[in-house]
Amino acid sequence: MAHQFTPVGGELGELLQKTFTNYFRTAYIKVDGCILPENYKQFADAIENFEVRDDDIWVCSYPKTGTTWTQEMVWSIANDLNFERAKIPLPERFPYLEFSPMFEKTEIIRRNPGIVIPEYAMDSPGYASKMPSPRFIKTHLPFHLLPRQLRTGEKKPKILYVVRNPKDTCISFYHHCKLVEGYNGTFEEFYTLFLGESDHYGPFWMNVLGYWKNRKEHNILWLTYEDMKQDLCAEIWRTAIYLGNTLNKVQLSLLTEHLSFASMKANPAVNYEELIAKLHEMSQVKREGVFMRSGTTEQWKSFMAPELVERFDEWTEKHLKGTGLAL
Repeated sequence: MAHQFTPVGGELGELLQKTFTNYFRTAYIKVDGCILPENYKQFADAIENFEVRDDDIWVCSYPKTGTTWTQEMVWSIANDLNFERAKIPLPERFPYLEFSPMFEKTEIIRRNPGIVIPEYAMDSPGYASKMPSPRFIKTHLPFHLLPRQLRTGEKKPKILYVVRNPKDTCISFYHHCKLVEGYNGTFEEFYTLFLGESDHYGPFWMNVLGYWKNRKEHNILWLTYEDMKQDLCAEIWRTAIYLGNTLNKVQLSLLTEHLSFASMKANPAVNYEELIAKLHEMSQVKREGVFMRSGTTEQWKSFMAPELVERFDEWTEKHLKGTGLAL
């Protein structure tokens, strides 16, 4: 499939360019309707033609919906709770397929002589392609931009999709982008982009509904952040059944503790503190903060004005009408 690369135009395109670009990400484009860094062009063919394996396990999501949490749950279950091996940083054992297009490495290297960029960041599709089976792969790409072999059903890996209430997703993504992606705008500008379906990885509903519509044909396990917060044990159990693993009561208790917010936030293998420190060292981002910020649901109640809540709810209702999905 030949991808269509088009500019992000209009007032929202100008706002995106003003607030969301910097020396390591200079422009955005639409790739078959999805907004991604212009650097994606260099990796589009490698991702489209990526060799999928039937024993792969993929975790897919829109950013900041519980991805890291889900990755650690999935990896731990599939690796028989090997917490010693889980000390290996998550990006090494569960690579992010399109990580490399997110940052323009040439300028980073020029500004930081001697810097060593790991292969999982320098050439993420290449790194993932060389991993031994069974591989664990993360992506935020919408369903229609997944590798061809996966989309067409030629290969049949396990696919898990995690989703979150869009209001909380927007708030969490805003803080994340301020922390690690160099976003320099206000929250008002951010939610304007989000609701206008012109934010990084947007449109939100293109991502969510693309997986929702393909969930039966591709046997996708559907997870929600809210369900995981409400009853993590039950979601661990459901995930284990999907992956073909069994856990006894002791293992279930151990994994529930390992995946608690306090444990995840303190775990250097998953909390990205080293990455954030490196970004600050390179002056790539300047905002202070932590990758795992709140770990709560319904944070929108104390963060959004009633008028904005109403806008989000109307927007959500419009997109979910007739889909059978409730968020």
